[in-house]
Amino acid sequence: MNIPNLISLGRLLASPVMVWLILDARLMEAFALFIAAGVSDAIDGFIAKRFNAETPFGKFLDPLADKALLVCVYISLAQADLLVVWLAIMVVFRDAVIVGGAILFHTLSHSLTMRPLRVSKVNTAAQIVLATAVLGSSGFDIEAAFLIDILVYAVAATTLVSGAMYVVTWGRMTSLLENGK
Repeated sequence: MNIPNLISLGRLLASPVMVWLILDARLMEAFALFIAAGVSDAIDGFIAKRFNAETPFGKFLDPLADKALLVCVYISLAQADLLVVWLAIMVVFRDAVIVGGAILFHTLSHSLTMRPLRVSKVNTAAQIVLATAVLGSSGFDIEAAFLIDILVYAVAATTLVSGAMYVVTWGRMTSLLENGK
């Protein structure tokens, strides 16, 4: 296992630690770990590209680590009453639909090339900004309710659009496959 994959694995293993820190109301530590995870994501990507260390395993591990961390953070923040439950459900459901669609398509076609949609990248960025704002404002006891409300609706909107775009994309790809194209 190379260095970028070890860094991604570390980020994956940070997920249960994030859950524990949030549910134990250790929000400053959770904020610091979340920032460290974000930095580690940038570092592993840089190393993988700069030193030609990209691997097929890493291409799956990196996004898995990112999604696991975000899903764990959203569920934990909702459980701790720091984030509205409906948004956590929406975020988790969207990811389940995307993963389920990918598995189904791979099962039908025996091939899968994952390219994130632009709106999905915007959605992920919005999710990260919201989680950072909630953890930071809660951990440092800063009033940011107005900003967080705006971010909640931005995440909800981009989650809906992104999820719908993936459903349409999977539908088109499956239709082409069924028609033999």
